[in-house]
Amino acid sequence: MNLPFRSVAVLGAGLMGRLLAVSLAQAGCRVDLYEAGSADAEGAAARVAAAMLAPLAESAVAPVSVVRMGQHALSRWPELLASLAQPVFFQREGTLVLWHRQDAAEASRLARVLAATGTQVPELAPMQAIDAAAIAALEPSLGQRFAQGLFLPGEGQLDNRALLASLLATLQAHPNVSLHWQSPRAPADFSPGTTGQPDWVIDCRGLGAKPQWQALRGVRGEVIRVHAPEVTLKRPTRLVHPRYPLYIAPKPDNLFVIGATEIESDDMSPASVRSTLELLSAAYAVHSGFAEARIVEIATQCRPTLPDNLPSIRQPQPRVLQINGLYRHGFMIAPALLDATMELLAHGHATLARSFGMETSDNA
Repeated sequence: MNLPFRSVAVLGAGLMGRLLAVSLAQAGCRVDLYEAGSADAEGAAARVAAAMLAPLAESAVAPVSVVRMGQHALSRWPELLASLAQPVFFQREGTLVLWHRQDAAEASRLARVLAATGTQVPELAPMQAIDAAAIAALEPSLGQRFAQGLFLPGEGQLDNRALLASLLATLQAHPNVSLHWQSPRAPADFSPGTTGQPDWVIDCRGLGAKPQWQALRGVRGEVIRVHAPEVTLKRPTRLVHPRYPLYIAPKPDNLFVIGATEIESDDMSPASVRSTLELLSAAYAVHSGFAEARIVEIATQCRPTLPDNLPSIRQPQPRVLQINGLYRHGFMIAPALLDATMELLAHGHATLARSFGMETSDNA
């Protein structure tokens, strides 16, 4: 892609900041990446995530615009990963949705929602209702525990921390990139387009941008990473529950990410005993092998979220872009935001963003 400028300052080295910095550098730009924290992304919401790419499954809580962005990501992620310095685990083995008998009514409601999404987005692989035998064929260890389920073919996932590390290695090796750690910056620190300044400033700081974007709020998430050699799940599995719908995402080396909680709060304190017990007991109810798992980490993070729970690209002033509001869908929608931003920078219009129903604006 040919870009009509030569230099960019990217603020924030989370998922979006790293993706944009890599793409801009590969397009021939000089990139300065500024991050308030260190290179290991310890403050990024992307570090505490399951990184599931499940547009149909997420339509239970997300509008069609997000579903379309997620469908775009399923084909874009392999292309993006192929350009990185280190391999990243990625798979498209589908999503398995299960429920206990007492939650059958909630499962029926979910199935209706997913069926409606399939009608609105027909390019999605259709949902399949499956019985115990079909469950056992997909996940042999679960066939005796669940009588019914849903299978969502083609959905996927990747390893979030391996991706962040590979993006970092790619940036470190690129001659067009300068990395500035422990260096918090805001758009007001630059005068883009003037002598000695970058041509553009792109703000990807998540909740760090709240002073400049007052509508942002944090939505707290809690996840548990466990090492479970006795668990053989091959694909993300979701458990239907009216209060805490659980997900279990397998990662390489017998690691599993378990999560469900979503709390309207900027609180970054450790996970509560109650939510930890609920997550672990629900995981054990899916697979008894989690009883002997070892807890590797219990982590919390707040996801940057706008009032409508949708992402936004805005231009508050000439040569400054702000990208934010990825909410709980970061890995699923990041490629769409990346491609829309690159189109905007290259051609000055947001056709792709509008096709995804994404908000773009030039005012606060």
